[in-house]
Amino acid sequence: MLKMKYIWTLAVLFVFAACEDGKYDKEIEPPIEVVSGAADFSNYVAIGNSNTAGLADGALFIASQTNSFPNILAEKMSLAGGGEFTQPWMDDNTGGLLLSGNTIPGPFGPRLFFDGAGLSVLPKTPTTDVTNIRPGPYNNMGIPGAKSFHMLAPGYGNIGNLALGLANPYFVRMASSPGASVLDDVLAASPTFFSIWLGSNDVLGYATSGADGSDPITGKEVFDGSMGAVFGALASTGAKGVVANIPNVLHSAFFTSVPYAPLDPSNPDFAAQIPLLNGAWAQLNQAFAFLGFPERSVEFSTTEASPIVVHDESLPNIQAGLFAVLSPTLGAQTAAILSAQYGQSRPANEADLLLLTIQTEIGELNMEYFQYLVGLGVPQETAGQLSVNGLTYPMPDKWVLVPSEQEEIENATIMFNQTLQQLSSNMGLAFFDAYSLMNDIAAGGYSSDGFNVTTQLVFGGLFSLDGLHLTGRGSAIVANEMMKAIDATYDSNFEAAGVLNDIGDYPVIYSPALQ
Repeated sequence: MLKMKYIWTLAVLFVFAACEDGKYDKEIEPPIEVVSGAADFSNYVAIGNSNTAGLADGALFIASQTNSFPNILAEKMSLAGGGEFTQPWMDDNTGGLLLSGNTIPGPFGPRLFFDGAGLSVLPKTPTTDVTNIRPGPYNNMGIPGAKSFHMLAPGYGNIGNLALGLANPYFVRMASSPGASVLDDVLAASPTFFSIWLGSNDVLGYATSGADGSDPITGKEVFDGSMGAVFGALASTGAKGVVANIPNVLHSAFFTSVPYAPLDPSNPDFAAQIPLLNGAWAQLNQAFAFLGFPERSVEFSTTEASPIVVHDESLPNIQAGLFAVLSPTLGAQTAAILSAQYGQSRPANEADLLLLTIQTEIGELNMEYFQYLVGLGVPQETAGQLSVNGLTYPMPDKWVLVPSEQEEIENATIMFNQTLQQLSSNMGLAFFDAYSLMNDIAAGGYSSDGFNVTTQLVFGGLFSLDGLHLTGRGSAIVANEMMKAIDATYDSNFEAAGVLNDIGDYPVIYSPALQ
């Protein structure tokens, strides 16, 4: 015992001596207290859609909800007076929804996973049933699929409205009552602080449908009125908050992962068809040149990747001219079919964006068009030859965004963001410029904590496997940027206190074995 006593005495003397020499100054510095400044984080409520809810890999599941940016943000707020943060938890890590035990048509299946070579759907059955209602309100009021005007819609959580397309299954299972609107439940939650990240779906639906008109961009008057009502209602509560604007959705991996020239001659199945395809296009190419449109000609390369053929509704329609040129040699019926099929076709180019979902369609038989041709009396073999997506049949509008469609999406995004910035400024709210951040990441990445996050699918770190929604790491980035904006507006000190997230602590890919 005596020897031990002397050892401890020497150790204490050594520490004191070291402190006098300045060797341990940093180790004894007290931690900085996290303060909320002019904000009150005691009841934080998040308002938004898929990224607010935490949807990732094409589905909502427990792990993705855990890594939602509002949940991450709430953990940091708890250091400065923040209270409990409730979420409408799913029942599993499979993802997807059931309705009375049955699968729901649409994007409500299990999550995607990466098997080392490609993407697959998890071969499991969801266990979360919409009929198992757990009424809110919750602190996380992110509703996947919701647009600006859905915030105000009564009955958006009424299970009886699902068949009519007037309800959202995610909100059905969490609405406080069948007649409540999302905004009703937000107000019922009595926020002292809120985040708003809304509006992406008002342009995203148009983009992910290839701008084919089936899911139009929300009108400016509707958007402005809806967002004005949301901001106005929150202003009446006296709560403070942070607002994020709409990122440029066209930088998402969903629109940048498939090259415009995906037809690889090293693929033996495609290579074997190249001579036949080029022979079939030869007469059409001559007609294009004769009519003054040689840029519409198609020739597949035997040495390098070739672009697919697309339909471009912005092109002048030369159907009548093609019919006049082709009918003398091919006959009226064949000329009529070909001129209608190729009146607005061209090879894809670097200005086009191909949707991620096009991968399973290129080179496949377009059954709808095939059956149409057979119905006209075209022999099945010939009809099949004319109906190969992207090779003989121009890829329909729903799979491709041509430059004119991209411009519509970008203009609407800028217009909506002006509204969001003005409403935010009028209320003196913190503002997170997600639009600029996305542009910067697309241009060069986001470097933090030894990681460089990019928009590349699977390996970039920002987008989950569906190419549209954030990974856990992406959510941590958003939470960090929101904290910086909150610091700048309300004199909180998340950044100065050193409590911003280490983005490397958050996942990029979830294992298929995740329970």
